[in-house]
Amino acid sequence: MVRVPRVLLVNAVLAAIVWLIWAKVWGWGYFTRLDEHWPVALTMVFGSLVGGGTSEGGGAIAFPVMTKVLTVPPDQARIFTFAIQSIGMTAASLSILLCRVPIERRVVLYGSTAGMLGVVLSVTMIAPHVPLKLVRVLFTMLLVALAVALLVQLRQRGYRRNFVVPMWTTRERNLVLGAGFAGGLLSGVAGVGENCVMFLLLVLLFRVSEKVATPTTVVMMTLVSIAAFLTHVFVVRDFTGFVVDYWITAAPVVAVGAPLGAWICTRLTPLTIRGVLFVLIFAELVSTLLLVPFTPTLAVGSVAVLVVFTIVCLVLIRQDTYARPWPSRFGGDTRTDLDAGAAERPAGPNARTREDLQDVG
Repeated sequence: MVRVPRVLLVNAVLAAIVWLIWAKVWGWGYFTRLDEHWPVALTMVFGSLVGGGTSEGGGAIAFPVMTKVLTVPPDQARIFTFAIQSIGMTAASLSILLCRVPIERRVVLYGSTAGMLGVVLSVTMIAPHVPLKLVRVLFTMLLVALAVALLVQLRQRGYRRNFVVPMWTTRERNLVLGAGFAGGLLSGVAGVGENCVMFLLLVLLFRVSEKVATPTTVVMMTLVSIAAFLTHVFVVRDFTGFVVDYWITAAPVVAVGAPLGAWICTRLTPLTIRGVLFVLIFAELVSTLLLVPFTPTLAVGSVAVLVVFTIVCLVLIRQDTYARPWPSRFGGDTRTDLDAGAAERPAGPNARTREDLQDVG
């Protein structure tokens, strides 16, 4: 008897649920929308893989393509980003949880709570007054600074990757709350951001393995996207018109692609995950330089922001509080045991960390 891998079964069930709901609600009319809006569905094939498998979010692909290639107004593209991430990243998060992929649950709890508050405030009070091109440039500079810091960190031989935040005191909790709130504010105006900001904190400062940090940020961005989407639907009431048609067209696609991206991430080494991020960040930088109309003031400001962000990232990686060579005392634990239990075992001020067996360099 052929045994179907758990992850494939879970992903198939999640996709089938979305397809059945779509078939019940829209029936054959869905294919009419697909024939009319197929470029959106094609875009989200790639966007959903990125959203489920990296810390950038599907909006990092969807937003520039929709605004520059499909000529969708930026504010409408942002609403679509939240709507589609509410489907795709929810499927990816359920896949992560049901397949017991290790995540840092305390970071999800505190960071997502602050992030949802931040994104609701941002959607209702900040986003309507912020120029979208400024937001995209700031977001791109943050990603480039992250890439620079990750490259520098690769040259640090012998540092340990943690499977959880090794110490959990008021300081760590407040850092997570602050990063979550800042990420929520950024997400409200850019469509993505919560996952990037928290990935930066987890990997650069807390030295959490990319294999844990990535699914953790996917779950967090899911909750923030749902909060933002519901705010647009019930508070701002601007989820209307062609954006709804785009959402209906692309949702069945992302229900497959996002969980698949999450599964692919679990099969990659930390170094490979970084390589994928470098490629995506380079593509983000190129698209911003080519598609955003830079004024002299914006160009100078962008360079200044990049310098500041890079300095902050470099300061984080030079903090060695969470990068000490902790003793290896785990008895008979196997790598599988560590992977399965990393998200569930509590860690306090004296908690031990576990070295990722796939070292850098």
